[in-house]
Amino acid sequence: MTLLDWLFVAAYLALSFGIAGYYYQRAGEDTSEFFLSGRAMPWWLAGTSMVATTFAVDTPLLVTEIVAQDGIAGNWLWWNAAIGGMLTVFFFARLWRRSGVLTDVEFVEFRYSGRPAAWLRGLKALFFGLLMNILIIGWVSLAMETVINRLFPDLTLFGHASVTVLGSDVSAALVVTGGLILLVAVYALLSGLWGVMVTDLFQFVVAMGGTIALAFFVLDRPEIGGVQGLREQLPAETFHLLPTIGGAANGAAMFTLSVLSFAAYAGVQWWASWYPGAEPGGGGYIAQRMMSAKDEPNALFATLWYTIAHFCLRPWPWIIVALASLVLYPDLDEPRAGFVLVMRDVLPPGLLGLLFAAFLAAFMSTVSTQLNWGVSYLVNDFWARFVQPDADEQHCVFVSRVLTFAVALLSLVVTLHLDTIAEAWGLMLTASGGLGGVLILRWYWWRVNAWSELAATVTPIALVIVALTLNTFGIEVPGLQADFPVNLYATVGFTTVVWLAATVLTRPTAPDTLDTFYRTVHPGGPGWASVAERHPDVTPDSGLGRLALDWLVGVVLVYSTLFGTGYLILGWTVWGLAGLGLALAAATFLWRDLQASAVPLFDPVAARDAEAE
Repeated sequence: MTLLDWLFVAAYLALSFGIAGYYYQRAGEDTSEFFLSGRAMPWWLAGTSMVATTFAVDTPLLVTEIVAQDGIAGNWLWWNAAIGGMLTVFFFARLWRRSGVLTDVEFVEFRYSGRPAAWLRGLKALFFGLLMNILIIGWVSLAMETVINRLFPDLTLFGHASVTVLGSDVSAALVVTGGLILLVAVYALLSGLWGVMVTDLFQFVVAMGGTIALAFFVLDRPEIGGVQGLREQLPAETFHLLPTIGGAANGAAMFTLSVLSFAAYAGVQWWASWYPGAEPGGGGYIAQRMMSAKDEPNALFATLWYTIAHFCLRPWPWIIVALASLVLYPDLDEPRAGFVLVMRDVLPPGLLGLLFAAFLAAFMSTVSTQLNWGVSYLVNDFWARFVQPDADEQHCVFVSRVLTFAVALLSLVVTLHLDTIAEAWGLMLTASGGLGGVLILRWYWWRVNAWSELAATVTPIALVIVALTLNTFGIEVPGLQADFPVNLYATVGFTTVVWLAATVLTRPTAPDTLDTFYRTVHPGGPGWASVAERHPDVTPDSGLGRLALDWLVGVVLVYSTLFGTGYLILGWTVWGLAGLGLALAAATFLWRDLQASAVPLFDPVAARDAEAE
C-alpha cells in the first residue's frame, strides 16, 4: 500500500466519523431516534442500508469459494432465499410499519399475552441481542482478519507476528480487527440509527464502486483477456447459472442437486428456516429498517429495493473476480482467499487503498448495524422491560450507548477464542427448521400464541442436539441425520406437529390483546374472522390474492433481472436482453398495481391520511 492508498483509507474513516458526530445530538433525543431514526426514513435510504448491512466482509470471499467449488450455479445455496424475501415485501413490510413497535422482539408481547409472552420476549432479547449478535460479529471479524493477513502478510506488532491477549495467542491481524470493532462501537454509540444508515449509504457506494472497479481491472489483465478469455480458459460448466437437477455429478455439471434437495431449497428452506437477514416474514435488522420507514409505502419499497439489489446486482462483480481468481491462482489451497489476492496483485496504487477502504466499509457497516440492532433488544426488551421499567428516555439512551461499547468488547473477547464458526453456520438453518411457519402465521391466524412460538423455537434446536448425540453413538434415525437440506423434511415436519399441538393444547391469547393487535394492524384473511366479528368498525386488509400475485411477479422480477444481468455480462446478449425484457414487464406490472392500491407509492399526503385513519 502506497501513501495514496493510505490517504484513501484515512479519508474514508474521517468521513465515517464526521457523519457520526453530525447525528450525535439527534440520536440522543430518545430511543425511537436512537434505534428507529424517529420513524422518518425514506425508502431509498432504508433499503440501501439493508443491502449495505448484508454486504459483509466475508460475503465476497464466500462467493469466491462457492464459484471455485460449484461454479456460478453454486450460488443457488443463497439465491433461493429471494422467494422468501419477496414474500416479506408484499405481505409483511406494511404490517411491520403499521405495528408501531420498536423492535421485532417487542412484537411478542404486542401479539401474545401472559407470562409465556414475557418469557419469550426476554429469552429472545438475550438470545438474539447478545448470543447471536456476538457470534455474527465474531464470524465477520474472522473474515476481516483473513483480508488483512492476505494484504499485509508481514504485519507485526512490536516486531511480533502474534501476541498474547486474554490468555490466547492471536495474530497481529486479529488485534487490528479488534481495534476496528471498537472504532465501530464508538461511531455507532454516537450516531444511533440515523448515523448508521447514512454511513451505510456512503459505505455501500464505496464498497460497490470498489468491487466493480476490481472486476474491470482484472478482466483487463492480459492473462484473463476479458470475459471471452474467461470462457475460453475455464470449463463451460463453470458458467451454468442453474444447478443440474437429479442424477449424479459429471463432467457436464459442477453443481448437481437431487430432486429432494432441490425441492427442499425451492419449497421448504425459504419459509421454514430462520437466518439473519432472511427471516420468514421479516425480522431482525430488516424489520428494524421497515419500522424506521416514514410510512407504509416507504417500508414496502425499501424492502423491494433491498431484495432486488441483494440478489440481482451486488453479486456479479464478486462472481467475475471469483472466475478470474480461478485462472490466476488455479492451485490455491484456500479458494476464498483468491478474491483478496486479486486485489493485491491487480489494482494500481490508489485503487488498492480504495478497495481496502471498501472492505473496511463492508465490515464496519455490518458491525455497526449488529451493534445498534442487538442493543435495541437488550435495552428495549430486557433492560426497560424487566430491569428498570420506569426509566426515562434519557436514561435508556445512556444505557444504549454503554451497552453498545460493552457488546463490542464482549464480541472482541469471543472473536479471540472463535475457531469453529463455520460449523455453527452449517447448523443454523437446521436448528431453526420449522420456526418460519409460526413467524408467518402469527400475522394471519389469531390462534397462534406464545406457546406456539416457544415450541417452534426450542424443538428444532433439540432435534439438532439429538441428531449430534445419536451420531456420536453411531445410531441412525432416517431423515433426521440426512445431509442438509434433505434433513429439513424431518426437522420441519416434526417441529410443525409439535408447535401445532402446543397451540391447540394451550390457552389462546387473551381477547383484549388480540383486539388491540387487530385494531392496530387490521390483518386480513379468514384467520382473523372470529376477532373481526367483534370489531365491525375496523376495515381489515383485503386483496390477499392480489398480494399473492404481486409476490409471484416479484419473484419473476428478481430472477429475470438476475439471469438477464448475468447473461449480458457473460456475453450471451440475446438471453440477457430477454431476461431484462421480462424483468421490465414484471416491474411495470408491479408499479401499476402498487400505484392502484389503497396507499399509492410516493404520495405522502395519502400515506398520512391512511395512517391517521
